Amino acid sequence: MPEPDVRPLPATFGQRLRAAMSARGPLCVGIDPHPSLLSAWGLNDDAGGLERFSLTVLDAVGEQAAALKPQVALYERHGSAGLAVLEKLLTASAEAGVLTIADAKRGDIGSTMAAYADAWLRDGSPLAADAVTLSPYLGYGSLRPALDLAAATGRGVFVLALTSNPEGASVQHVGGAESVARRIAESAAADNAAARGAGELGSVGLVVGATVGADVMERLGLDLAAVNGPLLAPGLGAQGATGDDIAAAFGAAVGNVLATSSRDILKAGPDTAALREATERTLAGLSAFSG
Repeated sequence: MPEPDVRPLPATFGQRLRAAMSARGPLCVGIDPHPSLLSAWGLNDDAGGLERFSLTVLDAVGEQAAALKPQVALYERHGSAGLAVLEKLLTASAEAGVLTIADAKRGDIGSTMAAYADAWLRDGSPLAADAVTLSPYLGYGSLRPALDLAAATGRGVFVLALTSNPEGASVQHVGGAESVARRIAESAAADNAAARGAGELGSVGLVVGATVGADVMERLGLDLAAVNGPLLAPGLGAQGATGDDIAAAFGAAVGNVLATSSRDILKAGPDTAALREATERTLAGLSAFSG
């Protein structure tokens, strides 16, 4: 009689991210192939330049960062050839054991949302990443197809909650202490309740700008520690936020922060040693909350 299959289930995204942050530090490096950066690297603004740029970043910093975050729009602008490069980057990252967050900011309703989920979160999809960013402004419940598929496949999501762009306040801040941002955070906390009960980091994360500040979070009634999910915090470096700023702003939730830096590191390329040195400097600057 054959032995029963007792292999453990695949780790959740929250578990994998926690392990990566513990081993490497709380840094996510954004892969943002802006035309100006491609030019600064001596690369053409085409699919060939895009591929060289992307794979160089992976090779240079993949073993230093907890995750890499390709900006999907900067691949889409090259059409099908650009998406083919993104597929190659996601595949190469997975083969190297590097977590990826597709910064796609998808959000829709019904079967369209299900199709977006299928593209970014389904096992076997050529665009499957470890996590994807989502926009909840058709209602948090509209994200349910992606939330459910992520849970089923051991992947994660990062839901836009409190961004640092000036326009964001006109939606996210509405309601004051009962703000839209607070309701999004509370919905994510509910989806992470089972992970909290198990003493683990949940897989439903939030995007919260690193430059927003503790005063805004307090005024809007956000309890980010209660979310029990990863907090993707763009704005480190070029946008002005420091590790000390993040530690002060996120308070009790700072242990769940995954700080994101893009241009401040990428401008050091194309030399891989220089990219690694820039990443090391950035990680050193996160010592205020990385232990």
